[in-house]
Amino acid sequence: MSHGITIAYDLSIALVCTFALVLSIVLIIICRKRPVEPKEKLEVKLSAQPCPLVDVHVATDGFNPHRIIGEGRLGTVYIAISSNGDAFAVKRINSRFVLNNAGFGFTSILKSLSLAHHPNIVPIIGFSEAPGERIILMEFMGMKSLEFYLHQNPLGAHSLNWGRRLRIAAGIARGIEYLHESMAPSVVHGCVKPSNILVDVSFCARICDYGLSFLAPKERRGLVGYVDREYWSEKGAVCKASDVYGFGTVLLELLTGRMCEEGLLVEWALPLIRNMRIVEILDPSLQIPFDMKPLIRLAKVASACVSNTRVHRPTIVQVAAILNNLEKQL
Repeated sequence: MSHGITIAYDLSIALVCTFALVLSIVLIIICRKRPVEPKEKLEVKLSAQPCPLVDVHVATDGFNPHRIIGEGRLGTVYIAISSNGDAFAVKRINSRFVLNNAGFGFTSILKSLSLAHHPNIVPIIGFSEAPGERIILMEFMGMKSLEFYLHQNPLGAHSLNWGRRLRIAAGIARGIEYLHESMAPSVVHGCVKPSNILVDVSFCARICDYGLSFLAPKERRGLVGYVDREYWSEKGAVCKASDVYGFGTVLLELLTGRMCEEGLLVEWALPLIRNMRIVEILDPSLQIPFDMKPLIRLAKVASACVSNTRVHRPTIVQVAAILNNLEKQL
């Protein structure tokens, strides 16, 4: 009797082990067949495509002056309406810049620039090239520039309280950081200034006209004061450090409410910042905040951006990290 129980017990153990082995094999097979979910989907970026000049002509009503929404150092911006009723912005490059860069590779450069997609960047959606014409198509943001808010509309500066100005500054820094560090090849803006920064209803900054310095590398109008002295030297050119200088000037305009005045703003503000007389540079149209620490920090960042040589200037990565931290503390 005892011998029979032992045999039954051994048989039960064997069955259990066999079942466990079979179950393990089945689970392994199932797991191997199960598709592995990618950690993140691969984002495919497509470059903008060329647009026939005749379509641009129709969309702008023959470049009607009534469609003009902006004019800058490189050209004129029109609001355009596509055949399906969508609005977009058209930048028509000044004809003399077109002639000076007739064989520069406009198409390839614009295709590369159109790969930029970031919350603080105005996207390029197309371009057009023809004899005597270079045209850039951009998303129509329906926004005013930082230049408008600070210097052209008497009521605009009041709508930009210190908190909003700090958010705008942080957004600009993130946009430039994206161009410098996330684009391949990296993109140097070439002319970081308030008129090239749009501000939406939520006071989010969007950078436009990036990477276009090749069209007018030595055009002084609208550029003096927003690039460093090294730029004007014999071997000078735009670079990441010159973008940081321009951003520092924009910070000073946000802090003071004053215009750049071809570099006079920097000459006036720097000694005051160095001597910690920060209150004296602040925009008089706004009340001095109870907590001055963020503005003091912002002033010091601006000073570092415009007072150092290219070699000793902070990178936009370092600047953006500081401003992002300040924005989080709001």
